[in-house]
Amino acid sequence: MFAMSEEEKGIREGIEESEGDPRLILLLNAVLSGGFAWTVLWGLDRAGMATLTAANVGLLALVIFAATYLVVMR
Repeated sequence: MFAMSEEEKGIREGIEESEGDPRLILLLNAVLSGGFAWTVLWGLDRAGMATLTAANVGLLALVIFAATYLVVMR
């Protein structure tokens, strides 16, 4: 019904082909993994199933980071 102009096609192709900056993706992955790890361990600590410590948060964040890295960046 509506024809797309050449400029709109160019923008759409550019967005679809863009992979983004890998450093930003890694930083975002690290921050979100840390936040998720803290949240999970906070809940487990409240339930009495685990202890909320910096070491536990760091270890779980590392595991989550590695898992998402392997799934997303493969």
